[in-house]
Amino acid sequence: MTPTRLPYLLAALLAGAPALAAQATPGRGTLVIVVASEPTSPVPTLWRGDQGNREVSDLLFLHLATPDPSYRLTDEKAWQPALARSWRRRDSLTLAFELDPRARWEDGVAVTARDVAFAADRAREPRLGGALATLLRRVASVTAESERVVVFRFRERYSEQFYDAVFHAPPLPAHLLAALPPDSVGTSPFVQRPVGNGPYRLGQRVAGQQVTLVANPRFFLGRVGIGRLIFLLAPSPEARVNLLLSGEADAMDNIYALPNPARLEAAPEFQRYPLPGLVLNFASLNLRDPADTARPHPVLADVAVRRALTLAVNRESMSRTAYGPFTHAPSGPVSALVGRGLDAPPPPPYDTAAARRTLAAAGWRDHDGDGVLDRDGRALTFRVMVPSVSASRIRMAAEMQEAWRRLGIRAEVEQVERAVYSARFAAGQFDVAMHGVNQDPTPSGLTQSWSCTGTGGSNVIHYCNPRVDSLLARGQLSTRDAGRYYKEAVRLIAADQPAIFLAAPVAGIVVHRRFTRVQLRAESTWADAWRWSLRPELALERDGR
Repeated sequence: MTPTRLPYLLAALLAGAPALAAQATPGRGTLVIVVASEPTSPVPTLWRGDQGNREVSDLLFLHLATPDPSYRLTDEKAWQPALARSWRRRDSLTLAFELDPRARWEDGVAVTARDVAFAADRAREPRLGGALATLLRRVASVTAESERVVVFRFRERYSEQFYDAVFHAPPLPAHLLAALPPDSVGTSPFVQRPVGNGPYRLGQRVAGQQVTLVANPRFFLGRVGIGRLIFLLAPSPEARVNLLLSGEADAMDNIYALPNPARLEAAPEFQRYPLPGLVLNFASLNLRDPADTARPHPVLADVAVRRALTLAVNRESMSRTAYGPFTHAPSGPVSALVGRGLDAPPPPPYDTAAARRTLAAAGWRDHDGDGVLDRDGRALTFRVMVPSVSASRIRMAAEMQEAWRRLGIRAEVEQVERAVYSARFAAGQFDVAMHGVNQDPTPSGLTQSWSCTGTGGSNVIHYCNPRVDSLLARGQLSTRDAGRYYKEAVRLIAADQPAIFLAAPVAGIVVHRRFTRVQLRAESTWADAWRWSLRPELALERDGR
């Protein structure tokens, strides 16, 4: 598929698909969202952290409740009813949810407590749920007490019980899936034609081209304002821009991931929406020797070196250049959304003089006059691994390389294919890795990558500070002072410098002004698209006017 063909792709698809055209709901319109990757498994317990799959899944499958706009995740009263119309705490270890009796699966079968327990049990099984099982490790049981009452029991008292119960694993239709071998759901026809209970149902899937969702007539939470959503695949950044500017697409997640976002910034037909996200970009500094992870890294195990590397780079400027004017450099391992709720401490400054002093005080000097600092005969050199598909990370790596060169540090930037990057990162086979993660919306998720207990899993650099572990554990258990513990944990991690925290992106979402009542969600950008409306005077042929 070439970029020049893409502006005509949608029209061709619509013209050649009369059944699809008939799915348009007159008056409600069609929202075309252009995406970089194809959602192939938009089913709860199967999307495994893939954001594209999650965003489609959240339009097909309702959660028991949704976060309020300010993301007060530990306040049970702040959550908004969705599949559950109410909930009640029976004691410090037990939560009971009552399902909305109007809730129906797409095939007309009532949503029951058994469906909630079925999905939760799948998620808690390590063989099936993967990382979900770790996140839900404190859930002792999920029981269908009656047709519409489901009870969650927890192993211990902690502040995020409600969040764990409603956020990670939306219910699945047990009447369709329970008879299948548990490990075969991912390869079953259900994945290609999921049956959900959300505002939309799957209308059509054209592999490698698009996924179409149409309004679910059985949806019970209100009128679906947009009749049809099309996720149009365009891996090329240039093609995505062309689809928007030509009028073939209406919306895109972050224009600042594109090489030249100014073209869309200047387009008057689009409205930009800053959206604090859950992505965190950082340069991961391996504390162990990649040749033998039982040994400390020959240069990066020195905290003075790590601190100097951070002081030497202008992270604020780099983050805005790479991810847009709304983005800032974070103070620690926190995304824009998590950092907003955490009142995180200010980030370390850009101070090259301090970087030089730090290195000199630690004994790193150019003893042999070759232009590279050394200590005890060891030159201050290392390699920086970058995924070749990420233009922003490649650009930041080049800027850091130049900043460090001026200090007498030699860094070699190494671009590798995505698959190679992932394999080497997971094995800890790198010095510095330009990395990005999609975090949970709560700081309790920091345990995965920044705690001693995370070593061997997501913590591939072997960072371990028992004091941080203690603070994270106290934050998870506290019902009153969680924020204070998390803030201190972030401060300690930042002081230890196991990474250079480069950017907590605030995405620049663009949506055509044909649409009103636009609401966007940080954890799932398009989940509230059913609440939008189309301006009738701006309807197009694809809107079914």
